Amino acid sequence: MFQVAIVGRPNVGKSTLFNRICGFRKAIVGDEPGITRDRIYGSVEWNRRKLSILDTGGMIPDTREIIPERILQQVVSAVSESHLLLLVVDGRVGITPLDEQLLPMMRKTGKPVWTVVNKIDSPALEAHAAPFYELGTEQVFAVSAEHNLGIGDLLDAIAGRVEEAPEKEEAQAREEIGVAVVGRPNVGKSSLVNRLLGFERSIVTDVPGTTRDAVDTLLTRGGVNYRIIDTAGIRRKGKTEGFAEKISVVMAQKSLARAKVALLLVDAQEGVTKLDAAVGGYASESGCSVIIVLNKWDLVEKETRTLEQYTERIRRRMKYLSYAPILTVSALTGQRVSKIFDLIRRAHEGRYVRIPTGTLNNMFVPEVAEEYASRNPNQKLGIRYITQARSDPPTFVVFTSGRERLHFSTERYLVNRLREQFGFFATPIRIQQRSKPPRKPGK
Repeated sequence: MFQVAIVGRPNVGKSTLFNRICGFRKAIVGDEPGITRDRIYGSVEWNRRKLSILDTGGMIPDTREIIPERILQQVVSAVSESHLLLLVVDGRVGITPLDEQLLPMMRKTGKPVWTVVNKIDSPALEAHAAPFYELGTEQVFAVSAEHNLGIGDLLDAIAGRVEEAPEKEEAQAREEIGVAVVGRPNVGKSSLVNRLLGFERSIVTDVPGTTRDAVDTLLTRGGVNYRIIDTAGIRRKGKTEGFAEKISVVMAQKSLARAKVALLLVDAQEGVTKLDAAVGGYASESGCSVIIVLNKWDLVEKETRTLEQYTERIRRRMKYLSYAPILTVSALTGQRVSKIFDLIRRAHEGRYVRIPTGTLNNMFVPEVAEEYASRNPNQKLGIRYITQARSDPPTFVVFTSGRERLHFSTERYLVNRLREQFGFFATPIRIQQRSKPPRKPGK
């Protein structure tokens, strides 16, 4: 696919342009410079041409600060894999020394470079784009990403550089397994993502909160397509600082809605914290299948019952994730990381198990009714039948007579029996109740 990289100095509107081209808000946008750090991928179809768009962080050459240096490395990677470079500049500010410094770096790649003069918010301001012709790039476009001015002309020109797509795609897109890597800040999410992918996709530092955007990467392994989503560290509400951090947490939670499987990372050195439990709650509520990954296991001093003790603490603090398998890994050394893929596949399969209604009623209706009667001898509640309403995640409907609600212990009993019989590996099971009062005599 034809790939276009959006590059430039900080705070010229690269992410706003990226979101405008993609048609939805994927990259975090704000007045704070340096919000985007990792490279973010998007796609658009324009004039029957499919384009891949890359958003990058603001470039600051010759810096020794760790995060700007890593951002620059990410930009270099994005430029190397792209066919066209869009150098975004601020039309209200004019040409800056940093713009002039970045241009030779772009030209050295041998890739075509176009100048996109952003923040030309009305036709009356188009004259502000004229000085940028002095940069000598192949083309110059005056646009307003915020107000959607000039974007169509830019996309027309880009699409004109793309060869006609064949009637049949070279390969049919296979089903992807969306995998969200979540956890509190600084537990090693980006390190694990990089280890899973086999290269540095996300910036990794010792600074908590380095990752802000949700970073998607496609990976094929063993004939299975995975979409690995690296997310920002999730803090408790009210504990986030600054606009970018607040938005990144919201986007991390939205990433769970896009995923089928969540890898919940816990720092094995620090053990399970209240914040881990809160993040686990978000993962459980999202309906994702959940795998608990104990990272930094290589740094834990081990005794005979170390893993058993860790497991007991996790189960005690996260009772709602009793179904989630626990795997110990080291993202730093790669210890047992490869086993994660097998667990992801099993968890994905567990989401789509379907149980025939006849099997459910023959096996479980008498058991559930008996169990409920034993716990609630003074209440009359008839269990009429049970059916599976849907999968992904598995959802079962229990039809009852009477207005009483099923006791939570009865629901738990039913869920446990379903797991014993049919597995549903690493997957939440939802129980819904439909009540119908018994018929009155004579009707």
